[in-house]
Amino acid sequence: MADIFRSAFQNLGRKRLRTALTMMGVAIGVASVILIGNISQCGTDALTHEFDSLGLSGLAISTLENDSQVVLTDTDLKVVRESENVEKAMPVMMQATSVQTTRITGKALVWGIDADANQIISLNVLYGRSISVSDVKSGARVCMVDENFSQASYKRNNIIGKRLSITCSGGTEEFEVVGIVKTGSGLLQNFIGSYIPNFVYVPYSTMQQLLGKNSFDQIAVKVKSGTDVDETGDMLVQSLNRTNGSSNAFVSNNLMKQRDSLSNILGVVTLILSSVGAISLLVASLSIMTVMLVSVNERTREIGIKKSIGARKKDILLEFLFEAVLITLIGSIFGILFGYGISYLGASYFGFALGIRLDIMALAVGFSVLTGMIFGVYPAMKAAKMNPVDALRME
Repeated sequence: MADIFRSAFQNLGRKRLRTALTMMGVAIGVASVILIGNISQCGTDALTHEFDSLGLSGLAISTLENDSQVVLTDTDLKVVRESENVEKAMPVMMQATSVQTTRITGKALVWGIDADANQIISLNVLYGRSISVSDVKSGARVCMVDENFSQASYKRNNIIGKRLSITCSGGTEEFEVVGIVKTGSGLLQNFIGSYIPNFVYVPYSTMQQLLGKNSFDQIAVKVKSGTDVDETGDMLVQSLNRTNGSSNAFVSNNLMKQRDSLSNILGVVTLILSSVGAISLLVASLSIMTVMLVSVNERTREIGIKKSIGARKKDILLEFLFEAVLITLIGSIFGILFGYGISYLGASYFGFALGIRLDIMALAVGFSVLTGMIFGVYPAMKAAKMNPVDALRME
Protein backbone atom coordinates (compact mmCIF):
# COMPACT_ATOMS: atom_id res chain seq x y z
CA MET A 1 0.00 0.00 0.00
CA ALA A 2 2.86 2.36 0.83
CA ASP A 3 4.43 1.69 -2.60
CA ILE A 4 1.14 2.46 -4.33
CA PHE A 5 0.78 5.72 -2.39
CA ARG A 6 4.40 6.70 -3.14
CA SER A 7 3.93 5.93 -6.83
CA ALA A 8 0.73 7.99 -6.95
CA PHE A 9 2.50 10.92 -5.32
CA GLN A 10 5.42 10.73 -7.75
CA ASN A 11 3.09 10.58 -10.75
CA LEU A 12 1.58 13.92 -9.77
CA GLY A 13 4.97 15.53 -10.37
CA ARG A 14 5.18 14.40 -13.99
CA LYS A 15 2.90 17.11 -15.32
CA ARG A 16 3.37 19.74 -12.64
CA LEU A 17 1.61 22.63 -14.36
CA ARG A 18 -1.44 20.52 -15.19
CA THR A 19 -1.59 19.15 -11.64
CA ALA A 20 -1.12 22.60 -10.12
CA LEU A 21 -3.96 24.08 -12.19
CA THR A 22 -6.28 21.24 -11.18
CA MET A 23 -5.37 21.71 -7.51
CA MET A 24 -5.98 25.44 -7.90
CA GLY A 25 -9.53 24.76 -9.06
CA VAL A 26 -10.16 22.63 -5.97
CA ALA A 27 -8.51 25.25 -3.74
CA ILE A 28 -10.73 28.02 -5.11
CA GLY A 29 -13.85 25.93 -4.50
CA VAL A 30 -12.86 25.10 -0.91
CA ALA A 31 -11.80 28.70 -0.22
CA SER A 32 -15.13 30.02 -1.49
CA VAL A 33 -17.09 27.72 0.84
CA ILE A 34 -14.93 28.75 3.82
CA LEU A 35 -15.21 32.44 2.95
CA ILE A 36 -19.01 32.22 2.69
CA GLY A 37 -19.22 30.41 6.03
CA ASN A 38 -16.95 32.92 7.78
CA ILE A 39 -18.78 35.92 6.31
CA SER A 40 -22.05 34.45 7.54
CA GLN A 41 -20.62 33.84 11.01
CA CYS A 42 -19.21 37.37 11.27
CA GLY A 43 -22.50 38.82 10.03
CA THR A 44 -24.56 36.80 12.51
CA ASP A 45 -22.26 37.72 15.42
CA ALA A 46 -22.27 41.40 14.44
CA LEU A 47 -26.07 41.55 14.13
CA THR A 48 -26.55 39.71 17.42
CA HIS A 49 -24.20 42.12 19.19
CA GLU A 50 -25.80 45.11 17.51
CA PHE A 51 -29.36 44.13 18.40
CA ASP A 52 -28.31 43.32 21.97
CA SER A 53 -26.75 46.78 22.16
CA LEU A 54 -30.00 48.32 20.97
CA GLY A 55 -31.85 46.44 23.69
CA LEU A 56 -33.47 43.88 21.40
CA SER A 57 -33.33 40.93 23.77
CA GLY A 58 -35.57 39.58 26.49
CA LEU A 59 -39.27 40.47 26.69
CA ALA A 60 -41.22 43.65 26.02
CA ILE A 61 -44.67 43.92 27.59
CA SER A 62 -47.04 46.48 26.06
CA THR A 63 -50.73 47.16 25.57
CA LEU A 64 -52.56 46.44 22.34
CA GLU A 65 -52.69 49.48 20.08
CA ASN A 66 -56.45 49.20 19.57
CA ASP A 67 -57.12 49.25 23.33
CA SER A 68 -56.65 52.85 24.50
CA GLN A 69 -58.48 52.36 27.82
CA VAL A 70 -55.78 50.19 29.40
CA VAL A 71 -52.29 51.57 30.11
CA LEU A 72 -49.21 50.27 31.90
CA THR A 73 -48.85 51.75 35.38
CA ASP A 74 -46.73 51.32 38.52
CA THR A 75 -49.15 48.61 39.64
CA ASP A 76 -48.47 46.62 36.48
CA LEU A 77 -44.73 47.13 36.91
CA LYS A 78 -44.97 45.74 40.44
CA VAL A 79 -46.88 42.68 39.18
CA VAL A 80 -44.18 41.99 36.61
CA ARG A 81 -41.31 42.47 39.05
CA GLU A 82 -42.87 40.11 41.58
CA SER A 83 -43.19 37.28 39.04
CA GLU A 84 -41.01 34.30 39.99
CA ASN A 85 -39.46 33.99 36.52
CA VAL A 86 -38.49 37.66 36.23
CA GLU A 87 -34.98 38.73 37.18
CA LYS A 88 -35.30 42.44 36.35
CA ALA A 89 -37.99 44.70 34.91
CA MET A 90 -38.08 48.40 34.14
CA PRO A 91 -40.49 50.90 32.60
CA VAL A 92 -39.67 52.14 29.13
CA MET A 93 -40.93 55.22 27.33
CA MET A 94 -40.06 56.17 23.78
CA GLN A 95 -40.55 59.31 21.75
CA ALA A 96 -39.29 60.16 18.27
CA THR A 97 -38.55 63.87 18.31
CA SER A 98 -35.98 66.53 17.46
CA VAL A 99 -32.89 67.35 19.52
CA GLN A 100 -30.95 70.57 19.28
CA THR A 101 -27.48 71.58 20.42
CA THR A 102 -25.65 74.84 19.86
CA ARG A 103 -24.29 73.37 16.63
CA ILE A 104 -26.86 71.02 15.12
CA THR A 105 -30.54 70.15 15.08
CA GLY A 106 -31.52 66.60 14.22
CA LYS A 107 -33.93 63.73 14.74
CA ALA A 108 -33.49 61.49 17.75
CA LEU A 109 -35.18 58.62 19.53
CA VAL A 110 -35.58 59.60 23.18
CA TRP A 111 -35.78 56.69 25.61
CA GLY A 112 -37.20 57.06 29.11
CA ILE A 113 -35.38 54.48 31.25
CA ASP A 114 -34.86 53.51 34.87
CA ALA A 115 -31.65 53.62 36.92
CA ASP A 116 -30.94 49.89 36.44
CA ALA A 117 -31.36 49.96 32.65
CA ASN A 118 -27.85 48.65 32.01
CA GLN A 119 -28.82 45.40 33.76
CA ILE A 120 -31.60 44.77 31.24
CA ILE A 121 -30.32 46.31 28.02
CA SER A 122 -26.72 46.69 26.95
CA LEU A 123 -25.58 50.23 27.74
CA ASN A 124 -21.81 50.54 27.68
CA VAL A 125 -20.99 53.87 29.33
CA LEU A 126 -17.82 55.31 27.78
CA TYR A 127 -17.70 58.64 29.61
CA GLY A 128 -19.55 60.08 32.58
CA ARG A 129 -22.22 58.12 34.39
CA SER A 130 -25.56 56.37 33.95
CA ILE A 131 -28.99 57.61 34.97
CA SER A 132 -29.08 57.37 38.78
CA VAL A 133 -31.83 56.58 41.27
CA SER A 134 -31.86 60.20 42.45
CA ASP A 135 -32.28 61.35 38.83
CA VAL A 136 -35.39 59.18 38.51
CA LYS A 137 -36.85 60.24 41.87
CA SER A 138 -36.37 63.96 41.21
CA GLY A 139 -37.23 63.91 37.51
CA ALA A 140 -33.85 65.51 36.76
CA ARG A 141 -33.19 67.13 33.39
CA VAL A 142 -30.17 64.96 32.63
CA CYS A 143 -29.52 62.63 29.71
CA MET A 144 -27.13 60.19 28.11
CA VAL A 145 -26.38 60.31 24.39
CA ASP A 146 -24.76 57.85 22.06
CA GLU A 147 -21.28 58.17 20.65
CA ASN A 148 -22.52 58.99 17.15
CA PHE A 149 -24.51 61.95 18.47
CA SER A 150 -21.41 63.28 20.22
CA GLN A 151 -19.39 63.06 17.04
CA ALA A 152 -22.09 64.70 14.95
CA SER A 153 -22.56 67.52 17.47
CA TYR A 154 -19.02 68.46 18.54
CA LYS A 155 -16.72 66.23 16.46
CA ARG A 156 -15.51 64.44 19.58
CA ASN A 157 -16.64 61.52 21.73
CA ASN A 158 -16.72 63.16 25.16
CA ILE A 159 -19.29 65.98 25.48
CA ILE A 160 -20.02 65.58 29.21
CA GLY A 161 -21.46 68.79 30.63
CA LYS A 162 -22.83 70.05 27.31
CA ARG A 163 -26.48 70.99 27.09
CA LEU A 164 -29.08 70.05 24.53
CA SER A 165 -32.74 70.88 23.97
CA ILE A 166 -35.36 68.17 23.50
CA THR A 167 -38.73 68.96 21.95
CA CYS A 168 -41.55 67.07 23.65
CA SER A 169 -45.34 67.63 23.46
CA GLY A 170 -44.88 70.92 21.71
CA GLY A 171 -42.50 72.29 24.36
CA THR A 172 -38.72 72.37 24.57
CA GLU A 173 -36.71 71.41 27.63
CA GLU A 174 -32.97 71.76 28.22
CA PHE A 175 -30.99 68.74 29.41
CA GLU A 176 -27.44 68.30 30.64
CA VAL A 177 -25.38 65.46 29.15
CA VAL A 178 -24.07 63.28 32.01
CA GLY A 179 -23.07 60.16 30.07
CA ILE A 180 -21.89 58.94 26.68
CA VAL A 181 -22.87 55.38 25.71
CA LYS A 182 -21.69 53.12 22.95
CA THR A 183 -24.70 51.65 21.19
CA GLY A 184 -22.88 48.78 19.48
CA SER A 185 -20.34 48.34 16.72
CA GLY A 186 -22.05 50.96 14.56
CA LEU A 187 -22.77 48.35 11.89
CA LEU A 188 -26.41 49.30 11.47
CA GLN A 189 -25.61 52.99 11.50
CA ASN A 190 -22.96 52.49 8.82
CA PHE A 191 -25.29 50.64 6.47
CA ILE A 192 -28.66 52.26 7.15
CA GLY A 193 -27.72 55.26 9.21
CA SER A 194 -30.33 57.51 7.59
CA TYR A 195 -33.08 55.24 8.96
CA ILE A 196 -31.74 54.87 12.51
CA PRO A 197 -31.87 58.10 14.55
CA ASN A 198 -29.52 59.09 17.33
CA PHE A 199 -30.34 57.68 20.76
CA VAL A 200 -30.90 59.90 23.80
CA TYR A 201 -31.63 58.40 27.23
CA VAL A 202 -33.45 60.32 29.99
CA PRO A 203 -35.06 59.29 33.32
CA TYR A 204 -38.50 57.85 32.60
CA SER A 205 -40.01 60.03 35.35
CA THR A 206 -38.72 63.12 33.55
CA MET A 207 -40.30 61.95 30.33
CA GLN A 208 -43.60 61.34 32.12
CA GLN A 209 -43.56 64.94 33.33
CA LEU A 210 -42.84 66.28 29.84
CA LEU A 211 -45.60 64.18 28.28
CA GLY A 212 -48.03 64.81 31.12
CA LYS A 213 -48.87 61.20 31.90
CA ASN A 214 -48.14 58.62 34.59
CA SER A 215 -48.11 55.49 32.42
CA PHE A 216 -45.40 53.66 30.45
CA ASP A 217 -45.13 52.66 26.81
CA GLN A 218 -43.58 49.28 27.62
CA ILE A 219 -42.08 47.21 30.38
CA ALA A 220 -38.71 45.68 29.49
CA VAL A 221 -38.20 42.32 31.17
CA LYS A 222 -35.09 40.23 31.75
CA VAL A 223 -36.08 36.66 32.58
CA LYS A 224 -34.10 34.38 34.84
CA SER A 225 -31.53 32.08 33.28
CA GLY A 226 -32.93 28.71 32.18
CA THR A 227 -36.50 30.04 32.04
CA ASP A 228 -38.67 29.63 28.96
CA VAL A 229 -39.07 33.17 27.59
CA ASP A 230 -42.31 32.58 25.67
CA GLU A 231 -43.93 30.80 28.60
CA THR A 232 -42.91 33.63 30.94
CA GLY A 233 -44.36 36.18 28.52
CA ASP A 234 -47.71 34.37 28.38
CA MET A 235 -47.79 34.11 32.17
CA LEU A 236 -47.11 37.85 32.58
CA VAL A 237 -49.82 38.76 30.08
CA GLN A 238 -52.35 36.62 31.96
CA SER A 239 -51.37 38.20 35.29
CA LEU A 240 -51.70 41.73 33.91
CA ASN A 241 -55.07 40.95 32.35
CA ARG A 242 -56.35 39.64 35.71
CA THR A 243 -55.00 42.68 37.55
CA ASN A 244 -56.69 45.10 35.15
CA GLY A 245 -59.91 43.12 34.78
CA SER A 246 -59.39 42.71 31.05
CA SER A 247 -59.34 39.71 28.76
CA ASN A 248 -56.93 40.59 25.99
CA ALA A 249 -55.41 44.03 26.62
CA PHE A 250 -51.71 43.17 26.87
CA VAL A 251 -49.18 41.57 24.56
CA SER A 252 -45.73 40.10 25.09
CA ASN A 253 -43.02 40.33 22.43
CA ASN A 254 -40.08 37.94 22.58
CA LEU A 255 -37.46 40.24 21.09
CA MET A 256 -34.81 37.55 21.31
CA LYS A 257 -36.98 35.34 19.11
CA GLN A 258 -37.22 38.09 16.52
CA ARG A 259 -33.46 38.44 16.58
CA ASP A 260 -33.09 34.69 16.11
CA SER A 261 -35.45 34.90 13.11
CA LEU A 262 -33.04 37.32 11.46
CA SER A 263 -30.19 34.93 12.21
CA ASN A 264 -32.17 32.12 10.57
CA ILE A 265 -32.63 34.25 7.46
CA LEU A 266 -28.88 34.77 7.36
CA GLY A 267 -28.47 31.01 7.68
CA VAL A 268 -30.69 30.41 4.65
CA VAL A 269 -28.73 32.96 2.62
CA THR A 270 -25.50 31.25 3.70
CA LEU A 271 -26.85 27.87 2.61
CA ILE A 272 -27.73 29.23 -0.82
CA LEU A 273 -24.32 30.84 -1.26
CA SER A 274 -22.59 27.69 0.02
CA SER A 275 -24.44 25.75 -2.68
CA VAL A 276 -22.79 28.02 -5.24
CA GLY A 277 -19.42 27.18 -3.67
CA ALA A 278 -20.29 23.48 -3.82
CA ILE A 279 -21.02 23.81 -7.54
CA SER A 280 -17.52 25.22 -8.05
CA LEU A 281 -16.17 22.16 -6.23
CA LEU A 282 -18.15 19.91 -8.59
CA VAL A 283 -16.67 21.73 -11.58
CA ALA A 284 -13.18 21.26 -10.13
CA SER A 285 -13.92 17.55 -9.63
CA LEU A 286 -14.95 17.22 -13.29
CA SER A 287 -11.58 18.69 -14.23
CA ILE A 288 -9.99 15.98 -12.08
CA MET A 289 -11.75 13.32 -14.17
CA THR A 290 -10.52 14.96 -17.36
CA VAL A 291 -6.94 15.14 -16.08
CA MET A 292 -7.01 11.53 -14.90
CA LEU A 293 -8.39 10.27 -18.23
CA VAL A 294 -5.61 12.09 -20.07
CA SER A 295 -3.11 10.61 -17.62
CA VAL A 296 -4.45 7.08 -18.27
CA ASN A 297 -4.04 7.52 -22.03
CA GLU A 298 -0.52 8.90 -21.62
CA ARG A 299 0.55 6.04 -19.34
CA THR A 300 -1.06 3.14 -21.23
CA ARG A 301 2.26 1.48 -22.00
CA GLU A 302 3.39 1.93 -18.39
CA ILE A 303 0.19 0.25 -17.20
CA GLY A 304 0.85 -2.65 -19.57
CA ILE A 305 4.37 -3.10 -18.20
CA LYS A 306 3.17 -3.06 -14.59
CA LYS A 307 0.50 -5.65 -15.34
CA SER A 308 2.94 -7.89 -17.22
CA ILE A 309 5.26 -8.06 -14.20
CA GLY A 310 2.45 -8.97 -11.79
CA ALA A 311 0.52 -5.79 -10.88
CA ARG A 312 -3.09 -6.63 -10.08
CA LYS A 313 -6.20 -4.72 -11.16
CA LYS A 314 -6.59 -3.63 -7.55
CA ASP A 315 -3.09 -2.12 -7.52
CA ILE A 316 -3.67 -0.10 -10.70
CA LEU A 317 -7.12 0.98 -9.47
CA LEU A 318 -5.79 2.19 -6.11
CA GLU A 319 -2.83 4.00 -7.70
CA PHE A 320 -5.02 6.15 -9.93
CA LEU A 321 -7.65 6.60 -7.23
CA PHE A 322 -4.97 7.77 -4.79
CA GLU A 323 -3.82 10.30 -7.38
CA ALA A 324 -7.32 11.78 -7.59
CA VAL A 325 -7.63 11.88 -3.79
CA LEU A 326 -4.21 13.50 -3.42
CA ILE A 327 -5.13 16.23 -5.90
CA THR A 328 -8.30 17.07 -3.97
CA LEU A 329 -6.63 16.75 -0.56
CA ILE A 330 -3.67 19.00 -1.37
CA GLY A 331 -5.96 21.43 -3.17
CA SER A 332 -8.24 21.48 -0.11
CA ILE A 333 -5.34 22.28 2.22
CA PHE A 334 -4.34 25.25 0.05
CA GLY A 335 -8.01 26.26 -0.13
CA ILE A 336 -8.26 26.28 3.68
CA LEU A 337 -5.11 28.40 4.01
CA PHE A 338 -6.28 30.76 1.28
CA GLY A 339 -9.84 31.02 2.62
CA TYR A 340 -8.84 31.67 6.21
CA GLY A 341 -6.07 34.05 5.14
CA ILE A 342 -8.57 36.28 3.33
CA SER A 343 -11.12 35.84 6.14
CA TYR A 344 -8.68 37.01 8.81
CA LEU A 345 -7.58 39.99 6.73
CA GLY A 346 -11.20 41.03 6.19
CA ALA A 347 -12.17 40.43 9.82
CA SER A 348 -9.17 42.46 11.04
CA TYR A 349 -10.01 45.32 8.68
CA PHE A 350 -13.64 45.54 9.81
CA GLY A 351 -12.86 44.81 13.46
CA PHE A 352 -14.72 41.48 13.70
CA ALA A 353 -13.70 38.50 15.80
CA LEU A 354 -13.17 35.34 13.76
CA GLY A 355 -12.84 31.83 15.09
CA ILE A 356 -11.85 28.56 13.43
CA ARG A 357 -14.98 26.85 12.11
CA LEU A 358 -14.05 23.17 12.17
CA ASP A 359 -17.50 22.19 10.91
CA ILE A 360 -17.19 24.31 7.75
CA MET A 361 -13.61 23.13 7.24
CA ALA A 362 -14.58 19.46 7.59
CA LEU A 363 -17.60 19.90 5.31
CA ALA A 364 -15.58 21.61 2.55
CA VAL A 365 -12.69 19.13 2.66
CA GLY A 366 -14.97 16.11 3.01
CA PHE A 367 -17.14 17.16 0.07
CA SER A 368 -14.05 17.92 -2.02
CA VAL A 369 -12.38 14.57 -1.32
CA LEU A 370 -15.66 12.69 -1.84
CA THR A 371 -16.30 14.27 -5.23
CA GLY A 372 -12.65 13.73 -6.16
CA MET A 373 -12.99 10.02 -5.38
CA ILE A 374 -16.28 9.72 -7.26
CA PHE A 375 -14.96 11.39 -10.39
CA GLY A 376 -11.64 9.58 -10.11
CA VAL A 377 -13.21 6.11 -10.05
CA TYR A 378 -13.98 5.92 -13.79
CA PRO A 379 -10.43 6.75 -14.98
CA ALA A 380 -9.01 4.37 -12.35
CA MET A 381 -11.33 1.54 -13.45
CA LYS A 382 -10.48 2.20 -17.07
CA ALA A 383 -6.78 1.85 -16.26
CA ALA A 384 -7.33 -1.28 -14.15
CA LYS A 385 -9.33 -3.08 -16.87
CA MET A 386 -6.67 -2.64 -19.57
CA ASN A 387 -5.40 -5.77 -21.26
CA PRO A 388 -1.61 -5.85 -20.70
CA VAL A 389 -0.92 -7.13 -24.25
CA ASP A 390 -3.01 -4.33 -25.84
CA ALA A 391 -1.45 -1.78 -23.49
CA LEU A 392 2.11 -2.82 -24.47
CA ARG A 393 1.28 -2.42 -28.17
CA MET A 394 0.32 1.23 -27.64
CA GLU A 395 2.96 3.78 -28.60
